[in-house]
Amino acid sequence: MRHDIHSRKRLGLGTLPHFSSDSLFDRIARAVCQAECLPRKELYESWEVARRTRRRFKGGRTVDLACGHGLVAQMMTIIDKTSGSALGVDLVVPPSAARLHARLSETWPFLAERVQIESGEIEAVELLPTDVIVSTHACGPLTDLVLERAMSVGARVAVLPCCHAHGGSEPTGLEGWLDRALAIDVERAERLRRAGYTVYTQHIPEEITPKNRLLMAELE
Repeated sequence: MRHDIHSRKRLGLGTLPHFSSDSLFDRIARAVCQAECLPRKELYESWEVARRTRRRFKGGRTVDLACGHGLVAQMMTIIDKTSGSALGVDLVVPPSAARLHARLSETWPFLAERVQIESGEIEAVELLPTDVIVSTHACGPLTDLVLERAMSVGARVAVLPCCHAHGGSEPTGLEGWLDRALAIDVERAERLRRAGYTVYTQHIPEEITPKNRLLMAELE
């Protein structure tokens, strides 16, 4: 049976056979299936963001803003055990986030102590220059808020933007050449450059999500 990686159908015990290898991704995927709370596409999106960000940025605390279930924070801690700790913050954390965290902690016990997922305002999170700030599909201006928070302390940052049409983004002057969403993301990259950041741009596979522009940056 075909396994659509962009599907919004929830992963569960019935999807376990799709993840039978001993690879790190499949081991994480099996824990996610056992938690029975995440859509397929969220697993693949989170993995692509976590592994690409960790390939670029080592160490430091991970701070996952607008974190949802906090899967990216936990994946980044698993991938790079030198990172020490991770914090996931969202205005409303799904009740099933605790179940997902428990399942992952059964395989990686250090997650129980190192990872904290909590409800709260993004503006209220105390950030450090050594942090790695991440956000996956923070809608519209939420992505801009994440970038502003990272720049305010000079932290490394990685965002996968979405919902560009949801207001809050100023016209860039590039809309005559580029579609609105791309123009907004180009302006975000330039804003980071003006703040002294080195910018890295990638695409995660489009078959996972069409909102696939990954923007990463660190201070020079």
